[in-house]
Amino acid sequence: MYVCLFTKAQIEKITPSLQCVTSTLDPQWSAHIRALADEKDAVILAHNYQVPEIQDVAHYVGDSLALSRIAATVPESTIIFCGVHFMAETAKILSYDKTVIIPDERAGCSLADTITADQLREWKSQHPGAVVVSYVNTTAAVKAETDICCTSSNAVEVVQSIPADTPILFCPDQFLGAHVQRMTGRKNMHIWMGECHVHAGINGSELKAMVAAEPDAELFVHPECGCATSALYLASEGVVPKERTRILSTGGMLDAARETKARKVLVATETGMIHQLRKVNVTTDFPPVNRAAVCKYMKMITPEKLENALLHGTDVVDVPRDIADRARQSVERMIAIGTPSRVGE
Repeated sequence: MYVCLFTKAQIEKITPSLQCVTSTLDPQWSAHIRALADEKDAVILAHNYQVPEIQDVAHYVGDSLALSRIAATVPESTIIFCGVHFMAETAKILSYDKTVIIPDERAGCSLADTITADQLREWKSQHPGAVVVSYVNTTAAVKAETDICCTSSNAVEVVQSIPADTPILFCPDQFLGAHVQRMTGRKNMHIWMGECHVHAGINGSELKAMVAAEPDAELFVHPECGCATSALYLASEGVVPKERTRILSTGGMLDAARETKARKVLVATETGMIHQLRKVNVTTDFPPVNRAAVCKYMKMITPEKLENALLHGTDVVDVPRDIADRARQSVERMIAIGTPSRVGE
């Protein structure tokens, strides 16, 4: 039997960042889905990038790590994870004795797919003695080869926790890695050249054009974005005020959205995030920097597939026990050093 990784205080810290929601789109369908969930002893978790219908019927909406933490603590025996495959794997790692289901097992991740366990082992062999820091947006097999995981909100702190003279292999996101290297000044970081195709497609030229068109707007930029460097450059050059340029995880965006008094906030991340931003702040406009920043894998989870998953218990996500045990250690090490933000991804 696995026991909960998290103290009551830790759960209380992360729970406020998750949106407990009820459907405003189709009350009859929402009631039907919630009744099915009760019947199956299931809890529905939805990532911030899911379609609005899925977000609005889920019991919890949030980033992948926060949802996986919730999966480990809720009493339900079945987790319906509406996200992409590595997220459901992480939930399984942290709650191994529960049944974890993803409504479409084909919902992959272009970032997680940029590095395999074999590739990581080969990379490690080229840098003996290096510490492997892997973003949580990786497969269970990669986490099993990792020394310590990180999220976009605590990657700087994770890297800073490693002795300065110890080389670091950072994977798989090159933009997050570059952001961490800028923030820490770390010279002995080797960065894997992976990327999320959606975030990489949000480029600096688009951002600059949006800033020029909306000079009074704030900027929320996810560090996976190809434009993160451009955002920092624009701020350093005074094109936009530094205090209005924020590099934030998805959960960090929600926190900032609750607090902002800005009339308009330009958002550089997958467009599904805007649904939650609008829910926590109805007075601010949140236009996307790139309206085409849509993850086709996230959108593979449809209302019909969610209903099918509840009715038939497909698709079950499994992780071999030995891989899950090793992967879990890399997540535990991250938690042990502390997470400065309530949320992660």
